[in-house]
Amino acid sequence: MPTPPIDASDLTPAWLSEVLNTPVADVTVLDQAFATNQRVRIGLTYPVPGAGPASLFVKLAALDPEHRQMVGASGMGEREVQFYADVAPSVDLRVPRSYCAATADDGSFVILLEDLAAAGCAFSDGEWGVTADSAAGALEDLARFHARFQDPAVRATVAPWLAVPPARRSGPTAQLLRTILDHHRDELTPAYVAVGEMYVEHHEQIEEMWHAGPQTYIHGDPHIGNVFLESQRVGFLDWGLSRMSTPLRDVSYFLTMTVDPEERRRSERDLLRVYLDALRAAGGAEISLEDAWSVHRFQAGYTVLATFLVFMPSYATSDALALGTDLLKRSRLAVEDLDAVEAMRAALS
Repeated sequence: MPTPPIDASDLTPAWLSEVLNTPVADVTVLDQAFATNQRVRIGLTYPVPGAGPASLFVKLAALDPEHRQMVGASGMGEREVQFYADVAPSVDLRVPRSYCAATADDGSFVILLEDLAAAGCAFSDGEWGVTADSAAGALEDLARFHARFQDPAVRATVAPWLAVPPARRSGPTAQLLRTILDHHRDELTPAYVAVGEMYVEHHEQIEEMWHAGPQTYIHGDPHIGNVFLESQRVGFLDWGLSRMSTPLRDVSYFLTMTVDPEERRRSERDLLRVYLDALRAAGGAEISLEDAWSVHRFQAGYTVLATFLVFMPSYATSDALALGTDLLKRSRLAVEDLDAVEAMRAALS
């Protein structure tokens, strides 16, 4: 595997020829964006027409060395590479096809994925949410995935690196959240602030409870910006936060942060039941609807942790701000609809 590129300009015909194992004549950068990492769409031409994909979506580490080191320390790039290299080829989920996934010791990484936009898949910047019908199919897909990786033998064979837990970062996160609450309190709802205050005070205990329960491999971040629609089937992107945890972490976050809020309100319990039935049918854990609903209400508080970063300068770009604003709105609704404040207080007591 050649050294991962640092910048889009390093995606040369020679580099891509070696990775794709076919001669590439020319490469054109079609689009480039900068956020947590670099995201690049490239067009390719070949001496022999049709010898490879006409376009690809490329994820690279951040250009700024300090930012790259910070993301590298979180393990996000490495974990996503591990998913596409080891897990994606055998999962019963719609995920992008990977042509290459590799890391380097300096924190750089590269992932070459199929160009979903060229394939006609739909993405949301918060302009729409997943319907209840599509959500039901997605939850059945997740149930089969979760049930499979509840088996320690499967994890040891397919993804042995899951045995290494992610680094604990609740302390720095709580400090940063404290700053955001102090500076933006007037822009936040009382319930959102109350959840944030509880996390600041009890972050280690809350983190343990958020991950408690039957353990499996989860996506960890299935919000509306990390999914796509192929026809009406939901696909899953951005596996950098995937880890071992309770499967209900994925389910609750998907319901609150991906499903259209009005459809969630109408179908929430029914969708939760669809997931539990599918999990049981796939040989996964037996979880009652009552227990799952209780966990779901408590897990809704996690949406505050997932959205407060919208107030950081890195979200100032128009695309990131649009998505961040939508996720913040979804979090506010979920925290209030599910009375996450009461659920968290009860759990902490």
